Amino acid sequence: MCIRDRLLIIFSILLAFCSTGFASETELIGAGATFPYPLYSKMFDVYSKESGVKVNYQAIGSGGGIRQLINKTVDFAGSDAIMSEKELAEAPAPVLHIPTCAGAVVMTYNLSGNPQLRFTPDIIADIFLGKINKWNDRRLAEANPGVKLPDMNMTVVHRSDGSGTTFIFSGYLSKVSSEWKEKVGSGTSLNWPTGLGGKGNPGVAGLVQQTPGSVGYVELIYAFQNKMPYGTVKNKKGNFVTPTLTSTSKAADTNLPDDMKVMLTDTDAPDGYPISGFTWILAYKDMNYGGRTEGKAKEVVKLLWWMTHEGQKYAEPLDYAPLSKKAVEKAEKLIKSISYKSSVVMK
Repeated sequence: MCIRDRLLIIFSILLAFCSTGFASETELIGAGATFPYPLYSKMFDVYSKESGVKVNYQAIGSGGGIRQLINKTVDFAGSDAIMSEKELAEAPAPVLHIPTCAGAVVMTYNLSGNPQLRFTPDIIADIFLGKINKWNDRRLAEANPGVKLPDMNMTVVHRSDGSGTTFIFSGYLSKVSSEWKEKVGSGTSLNWPTGLGGKGNPGVAGLVQQTPGSVGYVELIYAFQNKMPYGTVKNKKGNFVTPTLTSTSKAADTNLPDDMKVMLTDTDAPDGYPISGFTWILAYKDMNYGGRTEGKAKEVVKLLWWMTHEGQKYAEPLDYAPLSKKAVEKAEKLIKSISYKSSVVMK
């Protein structure tokens, strides 16, 4: 065999190794929720520089991420919604829900002077049920003493597309209103009883800003960044809580289940904002799927540990609520349970 042929064989072996081993273990593929994308972009950029592991995350929406995880084409998915029983049944193996940060949904409105308004659970439900349609409604006036509310028709604005934001908001309404739960329910997409639909936070915000007398819901981050007015909401303990990063984090200062498949809405935390929710990384409990190696499993576990620990310092500067101490402890146990061929990865 000539030297040229030997070199070609060696090159082929090295190329095969790189395509199935080294390269695959230094690039992780994820897809899903758009809500945490700015935070994930920052986290993954820093993590890549620190570890040498590239993380390719496509913000295609929670539903798309879940579908790709079920199809075993990604190493992890991002989701603002808990997987449904149907989705969990379609998944070929158990899926873990690991929280990475928390977010809040706020009531935003278009009234002259941008008054600071207070909303009670029953008022919010009846606004979106179409039962309250005037700004000077008696109950709104009683909840807002000292605020001169106009004799003006109210225009409700909601999401027209499927979203984790709607999942959180409708989940909250289903907890605080039996009528809402029975007539509308919760989910990423709804048959709304009333109002105008806008696509995404920008669509809702645009309609609210263009329509005097309108009221809608957007993510707290979006309200922050676009200087939109938003109201305080009465929580389960009877406190009117202003949505902030701190009050969003405090919503998780409550009893949390080990599997972390929990909605923070209507929290019983005294200082917690009641329309809050986690966003999760979804990963298979056993990473032996789709031809993945044990090395790939270890890299996923390292990334998840970093995101729930060192990576948390990037949350607040980007207007995300970091995980509470209790949530971090639960996340640790979930990450430590990840296995490869039934053997725990983190030892």
